[in-house]
Amino acid sequence: MIVSSVIAVALAAAPAVGRDRSQGSDTGHNASSDHGAAKGEGIFTLLPPDAVTDHVLKTEQGPLQYTATAGTLDLHGQDGALVAKVFYTAYRAKERAANRPVTFVFNGGPGAASAYLHLGLLGPKIVHFAGDNQNGTEPALQDNPQSWLALTDLVLVDPVGTGWSRAVSEDESRNFWSVRQDAASLAKVIALYVQNNNLAAAPKYLLGESYGGFRAAKVARALKDEQGILVSGITMISPLLDGRYLAGGGEDPLAAALQFPSLVAATMERHNGFDAAALADAERFAMTDYLVALAGPPLTGKQGDDFFAKIAQMTGLSEEVVRRTRGFAGMAYGKEALPAGQVLSPYDSSVSQADPYPEYSYLRNDDAILDGYTRAYGGAFASYARDDLNFKTEMTYSLLNEEVNRHWKWDDSRGGESRVTATVGDDLRDLLSTIPSMKLMIAQGYSDTLCPYSVARYMIDRLPPALSKDRVHLNLYHGGHMFYTHDEARKAITGDMASFYH
Repeated sequence: MIVSSVIAVALAAAPAVGRDRSQGSDTGHNASSDHGAAKGEGIFTLLPPDAVTDHVLKTEQGPLQYTATAGTLDLHGQDGALVAKVFYTAYRAKERAANRPVTFVFNGGPGAASAYLHLGLLGPKIVHFAGDNQNGTEPALQDNPQSWLALTDLVLVDPVGTGWSRAVSEDESRNFWSVRQDAASLAKVIALYVQNNNLAAAPKYLLGESYGGFRAAKVARALKDEQGILVSGITMISPLLDGRYLAGGGEDPLAAALQFPSLVAATMERHNGFDAAALADAERFAMTDYLVALAGPPLTGKQGDDFFAKIAQMTGLSEEVVRRTRGFAGMAYGKEALPAGQVLSPYDSSVSQADPYPEYSYLRNDDAILDGYTRAYGGAFASYARDDLNFKTEMTYSLLNEEVNRHWKWDDSRGGESRVTATVGDDLRDLLSTIPSMKLMIAQGYSDTLCPYSVARYMIDRLPPALSKDRVHLNLYHGGHMFYTHDEARKAITGDMASFYH
């Protein structure tokens, strides 16, 4: 169902909304409704005026002076009524070339705020998960000499229901929680920021992680079709590209084959024995003998014995388990690749944790990564916003809102409203075709078994060469879904992005 109050958000924000001080505004204050206080609009009264602060970042290229703005942008319905306030954090270099790019950043979920990428990868401050903070219990912020601010201005956006972004009511919130309305509202937020900060001529990029990668393609389409803004490039980190292939797709032979190399990579990583040549062999096996066997009748006799033994040897699963799953290794990998009492994370299947429910034959535990140490990003960002950015609020910063995920409508899918049928294949083809200069970078971790890297390679390989040649790239890094939590991977992707932006 199309919700007019979101799709038709009016360009009714006051001129100062979202304007950085470096662009000439005396303050970053949102003047349109004094953040709802005058109207007594409930939760909006907890949001302070936009906060603007000046900082210096020590980068590998030398000191970089920048302005930070933490604030909100207003979205209005067709009747002009305020329906939502969207929180963002913007970083803009004080000295910048006329063609300096600006990158709009969001995470995924659906239901995740931008603090993951903000404090994990590209912001001027990051949280290191090492030493005393290995488990996220002491998340001290540190300077990030690899901040992408050295490459591009940054605007990190939290969709409605995440971070400090809120709608005027619970019913209105749910109007935003669908593929189409989410893309339309974020496109509107970007358009407001671009207009209010005189960025129409600047190269504009999008960056999204996980569902945020999926979101980036949808937002790019909405920007072009609804706002008249064409992006110069999209970066997808560990993206959901096609719902059919998520987490191996159960007993879908192609989905299982695309996941298989990530299982092998995770096994090698756990044993500190990563071997690029062996992984290439696994990739070839996955799309030939393995896929053919899974798609056909169950193998028996010596042929079956040899097939199951090979899978067991490559994944670390027992032959008994492989035989029981008929070779669909991903179905049992998280629970049975390790001795009893230990389970693996699909976000990085080289990472294990104690199994809190060993009596069950399936995974029912909170995840060591998603529900463990990375939750520290939420509290760390709230403190950072208060202490460094001067954005002081008693509202809870919602790092991961599971209610958004539960109520999400997959209303832009082929053949119906289903996550399984959701895809960005057509979006990317159309964007690459209609914007001949647009570039696409997909960055993935080897041991991510939730969004396996072979899915991206499969999609890229099927793009017409006229679209993909020299414009579409897949870069792989050691680690999983959030590979950037590892220092070496974070440094590597930052180095790779330097060429992407130039």
